[in-house]
This record gives sequence, C-alpha cells and structure tokens, in this order.
Amino acid sequence: MLEFLKNTVWFVPCYTLIGGILAILWSPGIIRRTGTRPAGYINILMTSLAFIHSMIALDQIWGEPAKEYRFTWLKIAGLTISFDVQISSISVGALALITGLNLLCQIYAVGYLETDWAWARFYAVLGFFEAGMCGLVLCNSLFFSYVYLEILTLGTYLAIGFWFAQPLVVSGARDAFWTKRVGDILLLMAVIAIYPFAKTWNYNYLGYWAQNSPIDFTFATVVCLGLIAGPMAKCAQIPLHLWLDEAMEGPIPATILRNSIVVGTGAYVLIQLQPVLEISPIVSQIVVLVGATTAVLTSLISVAQIDVKRVLSYLVSTYMGLVFMAVGTNHERTALLVIAAYAPAMALLCMSIGVIVWSNITQDLTLMGGLWKRRPLPAMAFLVGSWGLVAFPPLGGFWVLPRLANEFLSSQPWLLGVLLFVNAVTAFSLMRAFHLIFLGDVKPMTVRSPEVLWAMVLPMMIMMGITLHLTFIFNQFNLIYLDWKMGTILSISTALGAVSALIIYGRKPANENIAIIPQGLRDFFAYDLYTQPLYKNTVAALVNSLSAVSDWFDKYIVDGVVNLVGLGTVFGGQALRYTTSGQSQLYVFSIMLGLILLSIILGLIPA
Repeated sequence: MLEFLKNTVWFVPCYTLIGGILAILWSPGIIRRTGTRPAGYINILMTSLAFIHSMIALDQIWGEPAKEYRFTWLKIAGLTISFDVQISSISVGALALITGLNLLCQIYAVGYLETDWAWARFYAVLGFFEAGMCGLVLCNSLFFSYVYLEILTLGTYLAIGFWFAQPLVVSGARDAFWTKRVGDILLLMAVIAIYPFAKTWNYNYLGYWAQNSPIDFTFATVVCLGLIAGPMAKCAQIPLHLWLDEAMEGPIPATILRNSIVVGTGAYVLIQLQPVLEISPIVSQIVVLVGATTAVLTSLISVAQIDVKRVLSYLVSTYMGLVFMAVGTNHERTALLVIAAYAPAMALLCMSIGVIVWSNITQDLTLMGGLWKRRPLPAMAFLVGSWGLVAFPPLGGFWVLPRLANEFLSSQPWLLGVLLFVNAVTAFSLMRAFHLIFLGDVKPMTVRSPEVLWAMVLPMMIMMGITLHLTFIFNQFNLIYLDWKMGTILSISTALGAVSALIIYGRKPANENIAIIPQGLRDFFAYDLYTQPLYKNTVAALVNSLSAVSDWFDKYIVDGVVNLVGLGTVFGGQALRYTTSGQSQLYVFSIMLGLILLSIILGLIPA
C-alpha cells in the first residue's frame, strides 16, 4: 500500500481538482435542497486525502533520487511538447506544504464565511487554486509551468474578486490580474524564444544546455530578462508590487494562501530557472538588485502603514525579495529553505489578524488596542508568527537566516548588511503592529471583542504548533545546522528592531516620537513611494497619449482616405450620368476629355 501511494503521488493535484469540480454542482444552483455547505465539506475531504497522500509519499521518497515521467502532449512539424513530471524530495515536500496549508485554510474559511451565501463558488476557486499549485511544483517543463502560472493568475483574480459587489474588490482584482499579465506576457515571449535554441522546455535539459551550449550574450540577456519577469510579478517585486496590496480586499482565507504559498510559486519557478539565469551575469545581478531593493523599500513601507493587512502584504514582498537575492547569488537550496520557514509563519500571522478583523470589524491599527486580555490566543499566535518570521531563537528563521547570511558574506558581502537591516525593520514593523493591536489602551472599536467560531481558532492553534516545532521538522530531515556566530548577530538585529518599536510606541503619546521623522519622508513610505501617481503620470499617460494619436490617425487619415475615395466615386458617377443621353457627340466629348486629363496626368509624372 505504501509503495502504491509513493508511485502514484502524481495524482495528488487531482484530489483538489475533483473537489473543485464537484463544488460547481452547488455554485449555479444545480443542487439546491442541501444548501452550499456540502461543497465546502467535500473540498475539505479531498484536500485531507491529498495531504495524507503527500505526507506518506514524502516519508517513503525522502532521500531517494528524483524520478522523471514524460508524456508527449503534442508532436507536429518538428515541435514536440511533452508534459514532464519530476517526483523528488523537494517536489513532494512542496506538495505536503501546499496541501497542509490549504487544508487549514479551508477549515478556517468554515468559520470566516459562516454567514456567506457563496460557499460553493469560494471552495471551487480554492480547489482549482490548490490543483494549480500542486501541478506547478510537480511540473518539470517550462512551458507547462507557464500554463500553471496562468491558472494561478486566474485563480487570484477570482479569489480577490469574491465579493464582487464592492467597488474596491473589483478594482483590486482587476489591477492584480493586469499587473500579473505584464509579467506573464514577457515570460511567454521568453518561453517561445528559448525553444529554437535549446530544443526543449525540460528544466533539467535547459540547465545542461545553458552550461554546455555557446549562445549570443545579448540574446541570452534579453531571454533571461523575460524569464524573470513572470516571477517578479508573481512575487510582487518592485515595480510590479502594487497588486498584492490591493489584493487584501479579498477574504482572509484566500489572503492566507496568497501571502504564504501562492507568491512562493513564482519564486519556485525562478529557482527552477536558476541554471539558465547563470548564462547572463547581468541578469543574475539584476535579480539580486531587484530583490535587495524590494526587501529594503517594502520593509520600510510596512512600518508606515496603518492598515494591518497592508503591513503584512508588504512584508510578503520583503521576504520574496530575500529569495530573489538568494537565487541571484546561486544559492537556490537556501532559497527553498527560506520559503519553507516563511510560509507557516506568514500563514499564522494572517490567521491571527483574520480573527481580530472578524471580531472587531476594523483593519485600522490606530483604532485598535488593549486586546491582549480579551483575545489572548490570537495575541500569542501573532507573537509566534512574528518570531518565526525573523531570526529569533529557537524558531525557524533563527536557523535559516544565518545560513543565508553566511552565503551572502561569501559571495556579495554587502547583501549581509541588507539582510541585517531588513531583519531589524521587519521585527520593528511586527512589534509595532503587535503593540498597537494588543497592548496599550482599549479603544472604542475594541471595547467589545466577541469570540470567533472554533473553526477559525483550531487551524490557528495548529499552525502555531507547526511554527513552534518547525525546527524539529527541519532537523528530522537534516535540513539545518546551527551557526552561533551569525545567529547571534541576526538575533541582536531582531532585538534592536523589536525593542525600538516597543519603546517608541509604548511611550505616551507615541505621536511625539514619530514626529521626529519629517512628514514628507513619512508620507513617501506611507503612500508606497508615490508609485501610483508615478504610474499614472508616466505609463498611463503614455498609453493614453498613444491611444489619442491612434484614434486621430484612424479617424482622419484611414477613414479620411476611404471617405475621399467614396466621395470621388459618387461625384464621378453623378457626372458621368449626364453623358448617357444617347447622343454620339457627347460620347466623343467625354472620350476626348478623358484623353486630355490622362495626358495631363502622364505629363506631370516624370519619366
């Protein structure tokens, strides 16, 4: 039985796909008498089967060499498109992470959407969403990875736009879709361009081709720039980062998935492409610079936000920036560990915030306070998630970030300074949010904070246990080692950031301490570096100008020529009508007039 489950682990995406398809039966009202709740319960059951299958297969396959399966999908005119599947410890471990988090999120959604009427539609989207992520981590083909990324883009759009009657939800879903489309189009161009040279889309063969085949440097740079565009959009890296902030308008269960693992799928594709990116040192350095810039700026933007969801959304971009830095410096295995340590901690933070938002009906940090006594469980969950995200012993980040720091020190030492800064600012941002929500004085919005349903508390407590025991899980699979020196340095940076936040926001009034920072600088980060006005006055203005010019050319040049020809035809027809009188002298006159005009025209044309 165990051997059978190991050999059929490729079937895991089908569990959730089946759950999503079955949920459609309730969504349009084909099944009405039962209500829509069975759609959610069926999806939870199918995701449970997927998680159990993944965990058993992971235990059986760990340490074994990777196995690859190839199914020819299309073969015509010298073009062969095959569906390649790779079963390895990494891909099956990713399956376990995805299905486990999805299972907890679906249970969480039972409580969060308790009174919502569209259960079937939401769980159908989650089913397709999960199937796309599971398929992506098993896929060993660049072409089909692009297909899966498109599925996730569509799933993101549907999940964000779940409450489609709200204008902000509609605009957030639209902006997320179109921002991702920018990266996806560039990625598709690169996917098509690379095939005539490599003759394959298989990641393993692409790596071999990149190392052993000479290729024009300019072409390699252009193609690699296209290849990183898709992951940049998926991971919300500057300048394609605004969509993640607007995506917070969707339901919290979808936000948990998106912030913890959906953004990680873009990073997973980037990690798969790392051997190809090595052929262009310029692009590798661009990946590093994009990651470092995003990590620094988004961590500072997070500090300036008053919406608690936005605080977390910018920290998502921050940690994906660290992954970009790891990939750009050729440390893809550590990048995978960063994702594995980050995902549970961020999921726990989102679950904690979801409980607070649900019970207090506000996301504004300035309207919260004094919730430690009223809501101790989400407070502890928020603390554990915060400490798991940064270098705080003995949680996951304390073991993974020092390893990343040592690799930065050996390759590009200046990145160590970036990591220390980002770690300190992240700790500051999280402790600032913790103090404003759970400490201080009780505010009018937090005087009453009713208990939420068990379906929201139970997944949060399970995730807190996972985050607390993540170190033991890593150690079970021999993934970590302790570096006391670098761990101590990073822990000091964590302490500096956290203590600074507690001191600044613990004093009353805190606004006097914040006022030391110039108002212009605070507004610069609070309004996201003024990126939206910049886009409006540059990209949007250019598109509008080109559209206006195109409209004028079409109206007065293209249509003008056509109208002129039509007018000439009508005028000529009307004139010739008077020559058809039956009198021969008029026919002779018309012929002579035509010959004279033709002679004049030919005389004007140079020989």
